[in-house]
Formats: sequence, C-alpha cells, structure tokens
Amino acid sequence: MTAVVLDGVSRWFGDRVAVADVSFDAGPGVTGLLGHNGAGKTTALRLVAGFTTPSRGTVRVGGVDPRRDREIFRQVGLVPDTDGLWPFMTAHAAVALLARLRGVTDHAAAAERALDTVGLSDVAGRRLAGFSKGMRQGVKLAQALVHDPRVLLLDEPLNGLDPARRRDVVDLIRRLGDEGRTVIVSSHVLHEVERMAPRVVVLVNGRLVAEGETVAIRALLADRPRAIRLEAGPGTRTLARALLGAGHADAVRLDGETATVETADPDALARALPAIARAEGVSLRRIEPIGDDLESVYAYLHARARGAAR
Repeated sequence: MTAVVLDGVSRWFGDRVAVADVSFDAGPGVTGLLGHNGAGKTTALRLVAGFTTPSRGTVRVGGVDPRRDREIFRQVGLVPDTDGLWPFMTAHAAVALLARLRGVTDHAAAAERALDTVGLSDVAGRRLAGFSKGMRQGVKLAQALVHDPRVLLLDEPLNGLDPARRRDVVDLIRRLGDEGRTVIVSSHVLHEVERMAPRVVVLVNGRLVAEGETVAIRALLADRPRAIRLEAGPGTRTLARALLGAGHADAVRLDGETATVETADPDALARALPAIARAEGVSLRRIEPIGDDLESVYAYLHARARGAAR
C-alpha cells in the first residue's frame, strides 16, 4: 500500500504560491525530495505531516487525511528544518516529552532507545544549551523515532553534521527504509540524496519538474548542455578554433581574450583541453564552469519539464 499520496496539491499564502499542482506518492523505502532553498520542500512535508491544509488538492497518509484523523500522528515522525528545542532540558527529557505526547507508555525507556539509535546515549543527561548544531539535529531525529513511526518526514536532516555523523545518519536513514518504513527526506544537494534514496522527486519554485529513480535524474542532469569560460590571453581565439575543430565544442562566443564554450560533454572537454592547449602553444589562464550552480540545474529541469508538456 502506498503510504503517502499528494494529488494535485497547491498551497498558497496570500499572493505567494508555495507549491503548485504537485502530485506524487511514496511507499516503503526512502524517497528523496530535492530542490533549491524556497522550492517548496518544507511546505510539502508540512502538508504531509498535517501541519497545514492544501489550498487545493488532497493529501493522504495511510489512506486518511492527516488534518482530520488525529490517530495518524502516532504513525508519523518529523524532523523539522527549524530548531524548537528548549535549551534548559536534557536530551533525554526532550525526547521523552515527545514520547509522552505520542502516547508511548514507557516514555523514559523509549527515549533511551531512540537516543541510542542516533548515537547520543552518552550525552542523554546533558542540557541542550551546550549541544552543537549536529547534536541538536540528532536529538530532533531521536524525537521523530521515539514512537516507532511507520512514516518519517526528514527536512534537511544532514544540516550541521560533521562528516562522521553525516555518514552515520545516512546509514540510519537507509536502514529505516530497508525496514519497510516510508521515509521522505529533503535536501538541496543531489549527491546527498543519491546516498540515501533510490527514488527522487524534484521541486522547482513549488512545481514538480522531475520524478523517478535517482540514477535516472543524475543521467538527466549529466545530459544537459554546459558552458565553460576560458581565458588564454592572445591565444584564446586559437584555442577556441581548435576545440571546435576537434569536436569538443558545440559553439563558442568570443569576448576579447575570453571564450565561452558550449559543450554537451564537459568531461570529454576537460580531458582534452590540456593536450589541445599544449599542442597549440597556448597557456590557459582561467577555466570556469558557467551555470553549474543548483539554481541553474533546477532551472534547466524546469525548462525541460515545460517543454515536454507542450
């Protein structure tokens, strides 16, 4: 059974549209929710958690509306992007409080198990005021796990983690998915999602622009045209002509001693560039990718999606 279903969901706040006509589902295992900051990831997770109501469309968790069936909260765990932990509480008290709110009978024992799961049992008695960002993230994850939920909603759970703890949390998320839980984890970093989720949903400016296996999304990004800015002093024109002749450039735009090279295969260009420059007697002064930032990647996916819809 599919645990989470969004069907034609839109949510706006005044004249600001947070998500627009989003439809996807998530079943047992890990699903990545990928998007730049402000793409609508947090709003989508809040809709699934029942914290906000769709302006249009429907959300179902386990077949019911999370805004109308309070019992669903016993099945859902959430790691929010905000930090609402009270600094005067100990880690154990903060997790035990969530266990009590979720109706767990032995909340103290449940808190101990959850803190042990996230690797914080050794600091369970310490006050949160002295915790690092990464440790506080761990406490939020323990709070989400303390009532043994079937659905986990994790909003940027790797933020603030050092490399070792990041690896541990990635392994934990994958294990939770392997146990048959439905895990939706958001991130703005594709390689982080790749490590956790075999399936990914991509949001751009509140709209779903790509959905499928993570490896396929990676291939889609790899196929997009790239632009590289080169500077080689007086030899820039010569280098540009050689790249075109060798088939490593699809187009070149010259501006003085700077060339903007468009290519469908940046890896091949990178491998060939030093040898071609050496053969032409040209000294490279600058090599800079253009449009390789996340905003550009997502804009490309958005444009591709719009073109496919025509």
